[in-house]
Amino acid sequence: MNIALLGSSASWYFHDLVRAAAGRHEITAVTFKDLWSDVCSTGSTLESGGFDLKKADCVLVRTMPPGTLEQVVFRMDALAELEAAGRLVINPPRGVEAAVDKYLTTMRLQRAGLLVPRTIVCQTADAGMAAFASLGGDVVMKPLFGGEGRGITRLADDGLAERAFRMIEQLGGVLYLQQFVPHEGCDLRLLVIGRRVLGIRRVNKLDWRTNVSRGAKAEPLEVTPELAEMAHQAAAAVGLPLAGIDLLPGRDGRLYAIEVNAVPGWRALAAALKIDVARMVLELVESSCH
Repeated sequence: MNIALLGSSASWYFHDLVRAAAGRHEITAVTFKDLWSDVCSTGSTLESGGFDLKKADCVLVRTMPPGTLEQVVFRMDALAELEAAGRLVINPPRGVEAAVDKYLTTMRLQRAGLLVPRTIVCQTADAGMAAFASLGGDVVMKPLFGGEGRGITRLADDGLAERAFRMIEQLGGVLYLQQFVPHEGCDLRLLVIGRRVLGIRRVNKLDWRTNVSRGAKAEPLEVTPELAEMAHQAAAAVGLPLAGIDLLPGRDGRLYAIEVNAVPGWRALAAALKIDVARMVLELVESSCH
């Protein structure tokens, strides 16, 4: 198979997939930045760095870099064009589009019956301060678009909250505020690969954020049927065959669905579980092409 990987050729994930392919597939790294489309009366082309994406058997999305609204829309349109041309895109454009929009993701998780933290989305600093008070004066503010943990801030001080909200309002942004869920310094990361679900527990006693990049320790997690069902529900709600699902066990004894990642990492998970996740991802691609 000819696989185009939207991501950096220097990334660990590109090299891990090339290793797992073991020469069975040709994997070429291309970037969103270099996307280039030519539309005329006889048809259209879509390239990146001189690589014809419409000639790939599969386009595997391995990054979603920040950008302006115009850039994000163009990237989503390009993925949709590839899908319309009969190319396999993982993850599908509609799923990626939903996952990068935190408000849409949260709404879909809630409609699917999953427990989500109380979330208020508004557009002015005054509304933000009212939301801050309503949410108990302890909130997690996240950018509406984006992923990979970028721009997430916890606010528990009135003055800091007001300054942050006014800055976002001046920039023409949207305030996405979630009630902070007290927890014991750990969360669950479930990786959905088709029908498979793998899991780790991420533990960080020094930071409220449980990202491995912030020092959290990854431990193997037994994925119970209940956890697997929650993971499949979350992935299906957003429309992703390959997804990272973050679940947070609160001190109140309940399990909250926090995030759905359309470009999930697996480096820490593969190391903790001592399994070849990249091979499983390629198996998903192979089965999806038939």
